[in-house]
Amino acid sequence: MTITVTTDAPTFDCRVDFAEELAAMAREDDRIVAVCNDSVGSSNLTKFRDEFPDRLINVGIAEQDLVGVGAGLANAGLIPFVCAAGPFLTGRATEQIKADVAYSQQHVVLCGQSPGMAYGELGPTHHSIEDLSWMRAIAGLPVVVPADGAQTRLAVRWAAQLGTGSYLRIPRFKVPSVSAPADEFEFGKAVIARAGTDVTIVAIGTMVSRALWAADILAKDGVSVRVLNMAFVEPLDRDAVTLAARETGGIVTVEEATISGGLGAAVASHVAETNPCRMRILGVPGQFAPTGDASFLLDHFGLNADGIVTAVREVLRDGRAQ
Repeated sequence: MTITVTTDAPTFDCRVDFAEELAAMAREDDRIVAVCNDSVGSSNLTKFRDEFPDRLINVGIAEQDLVGVGAGLANAGLIPFVCAAGPFLTGRATEQIKADVAYSQQHVVLCGQSPGMAYGELGPTHHSIEDLSWMRAIAGLPVVVPADGAQTRLAVRWAAQLGTGSYLRIPRFKVPSVSAPADEFEFGKAVIARAGTDVTIVAIGTMVSRALWAADILAKDGVSVRVLNMAFVEPLDRDAVTLAARETGGIVTVEEATISGGLGAAVASHVAETNPCRMRILGVPGQFAPTGDASFLLDHFGLNADGIVTAVREVLRDGRAQ
């Protein structure tokens, strides 16, 4: 499969797809409820509230209560979608996510809205770059990062049927469509967005389209790049990573998050145990991201096509030097 995304392709806010799919499921299943922390607007739940006023619970700015209420609703047989800005949901309520959701095996869908550096100008307090590291450290909690609107809808449906807790990262930064009609959403499985033999780029969320742009640039120079859309950061598709390490000349990971403990760390620890290969890990390198709009911040950390191309060329150069 080869997906091509032009740089001028239309872009979409995945929160819209999230909210529309949630409302569609609520019409089908009266167990679906939404819980938020005074974030009806930023979670794009206004229409849900208007259509289902008795099925949206707003706990105010109290994220620990937010998760606790969600766990209680799940224990009563409902399917709560607990929505809040990524940094506050995961930072303020980590204990409740661990104890009340994961350890207790409650069917709570945790929805980290506007993750990564999407809040831009609001600065480091609102950047959600540690959430992947925190959440994937919790046993039994799948961590899902959809790459576009279509995959967001599939992730929402999947999480509603899972039966246990999960963490969904719902992008705010607008992205183009990177899904093919035949793509499936399978637990712990990556989607091969582009076939290739020289280097593999493993990307998540907002970075998948940028990985595809980089692959197009490299293709013009005769470099064959495989692009994996790794929607599940936990559990990682270890088979896809193993094949990438064996079949291509190296791996570049790209995430809108800190490189400490996230996607890159997961991939690196796996290949170190199974099939060591040359790697580059792109993300936020162990520092607080500064204040600025999201596009500026992504460029600042090289999380763009040019930065990915440079990393791929470094991996290829390292291989030739051996």
